[in-house]
Amino acid sequence: MPIATTNPATGQLLKSYDPMSAEQIDAAIDRADVAFRDLHGTTLAQRAQWMNAAADLLDAERDSTARLMTTEMGKTYVAAQAEVTKCATACRFYAANAERMLADEPADAGAVKARRAFVRYQPIGPVLAVMPWNFPLWQVMRFAAPALMAGNTGLLKHASNVPQTALYLEELFRRAGFPEGAFTTLLVGSEAVDRILSDPRVRAATLTGSEGAGRSIGQIAGRELKKTVLELGGSDPFVVMPSADLDRAAEVATTARCQNNGQSCIAAKRFIVHTDAFDAFAEKFAANMSALRVGDPMDENTDVGPLASEGGRDEIHAQVQDAVDHGATVLCGGEKPVGAGWFYPPTVVTDLNPQMRMWSEEVFGPVAGLFRVSSYEEAIEVANGTAFGLGSNAWTTDPQEQERFAVDLDAGSVFINGMTTSYPELPFGGVKNSGYGRELSALGMREFCNTKTVWVGEGAASAGAGAHAE
Repeated sequence: MPIATTNPATGQLLKSYDPMSAEQIDAAIDRADVAFRDLHGTTLAQRAQWMNAAADLLDAERDSTARLMTTEMGKTYVAAQAEVTKCATACRFYAANAERMLADEPADAGAVKARRAFVRYQPIGPVLAVMPWNFPLWQVMRFAAPALMAGNTGLLKHASNVPQTALYLEELFRRAGFPEGAFTTLLVGSEAVDRILSDPRVRAATLTGSEGAGRSIGQIAGRELKKTVLELGGSDPFVVMPSADLDRAAEVATTARCQNNGQSCIAAKRFIVHTDAFDAFAEKFAANMSALRVGDPMDENTDVGPLASEGGRDEIHAQVQDAVDHGATVLCGGEKPVGAGWFYPPTVVTDLNPQMRMWSEEVFGPVAGLFRVSSYEEAIEVANGTAFGLGSNAWTTDPQEQERFAVDLDAGSVFINGMTTSYPELPFGGVKNSGYGRELSALGMREFCNTKTVWVGEGAASAGAGAHAE
């Protein structure tokens, strides 16, 4: 895939870049390594000052940065503005909380026969971040803000269709005051990742992307014995029970399916509705989806812009057509528009069965699958009947059902009576084929720290005795 900006609303190539040479990559890794030693030696107060400066720049440049993202990958301008603001919020969150998150944690010294014992969190070095195009600023920031505050440095291999956003991120942290090389964008294709991650100066990797990309990164990191955090695909269930507020559920379902033009790993994709509520919910949901305005993503009245690539649009249309060919019913949408741009209408498909691709595959666009179930047990069976386990939604006003969903849904997060989203304050990640490890919160910061045990005895004799017993 060429490293280039192509406007998905028009299909027009706007700017292209040559991939970095092997010598340029090596020099960038060396700068990250040197910067790690510099950054590690700074105080948390100094890092917080720089991180707050990055937040101020994001706020000041919100509109121009949002236009850049919309131009590169097609999200609506309004959504892009919100993404920039969310990134500034994350910067300030980690600037304010890193000291608490990285503070030494005392242990019971008496239990381990020590004068003093504690856990210390220390940075490990340069971390490679392989990031996707769908949230080109936020996906990076939820790694970069905690990593830099912890004292690590970052090497960004961004998706090849958002190079200008990737370069903006490098300049953002440099202008905020972080040492030269603390955060570096590598304009490279996926074929360069093996070489970068195999470099001994690179200590770990984080990836948000497809299952295939996750398996590739995991294989390389396993060979090199390096830590990884993987956030992969999702086919999130959205379960609606009879006691739910159906108007509110249908309203949130529409946003949850079509946010970011339907291109979100944690978007609700499979809508599992109890038969007692099915017909009413389906009618409300289809009406809401049909009412969304598809068009120019720069227009503030647009609800759904183009998909990021022509291939992505062709893929979801093929999934819809496969469902129709196997007996599914399309309640709205389902037709590929003619004309410029990679647009696709909000679509609701029902009467699904296991022979259809939509039954088990992730659909990465504004297409919803409706599933009818007759009981709580069947709802759980369908919800968990996937290789993915990223996020999940459940709608019920029954307190007992709420508790059961919190336990029974096999996912990294369970949101009850609200839309699945990511917050700096809460850990984010998945189970099964949706990956492992966590981003955000204190857990996300500590993923790329050496969790170091420190044991201090009364003197040489007691320390020596302790050294012989694990």
